[in-house]
Amino acid sequence: MQKGFIFDLDGTVYIDNQLIDGAKEAIEKLRKRGDKVVFLTNKSIETITAYVKKLRKLGIDVGWEHVINSNLLVAKYLSNRIHEGDKVMVIGEQPLIDELTAMGIPITDDETEASYVVLGWDRQFTYEKLNRAFQAWRNGATLLATNPDRTCPVEGGQIPDCGAMIGAMEGATGEKVELILGKPSPLAAKFIVEEILDLPPENCYIVGDRLETDIRMGNDYGMHSILVLTGITEKSMLRHSKYKPKYVINSIKEVPEITTDLDSKALGPLKK
Repeated sequence: MQKGFIFDLDGTVYIDNQLIDGAKEAIEKLRKRGDKVVFLTNKSIETITAYVKKLRKLGIDVGWEHVINSNLLVAKYLSNRIHEGDKVMVIGEQPLIDELTAMGIPITDDETEASYVVLGWDRQFTYEKLNRAFQAWRNGATLLATNPDRTCPVEGGQIPDCGAMIGAMEGATGEKVELILGKPSPLAAKFIVEEILDLPPENCYIVGDRLETDIRMGNDYGMHSILVLTGITEKSMLRHSKYKPKYVINSIKEVPEITTDLDSKALGPLKK
């Protein structure tokens, strides 16, 4: 029975520019046995083209059609909803702006013109940007975000991610951002499972290092969820989380072994 695999990138396949041990071999094994493999990242600071180039440089054979980022998910959502005359304000870095523009989304910096505000990870985030987005919201703009990740794993630790931008905006408005398009969005899950993998959810696995995004999305959409311990989540965090993975493994290299049989039972204690 053919299976589909959705792999997170940071903390799952690599950390910074270092491939996680066994990642290349694991992905090759899955493909050789006829399974479908795609990569899904919440990061909005790189284009799909950049991710393809990075994965190829790390030795993983991948095409543009195999990589989905939160920028694409936002662009797909907006392209189905904006009307003539609508414009979008972006609080984020140039790759997010470039990919929205490439999908035909009109961009503006004018808070009086914006029908939507898209919040992405922005390492040059300022009070001035926050104020422009706030004023656009006051003028009736709908607030969207690329991803809810509070931090991003890097070599030696973590740094603030898009969750910090969302927190600032929600602190100013007193309201929740209307929609987050990246993981764990059910819209993202539906698009990838139905349109990209073209398989039933019960034949699909999502592999990632975050309980509140990767594991939650897999569980909510009826997929098999696999947590790897090479990124954000530590063993101790599982005890207190309401998002429980079906499988817990040390790293991506173990994925082919535990997914040989779709009917295999979820792991009990953590693997040593």
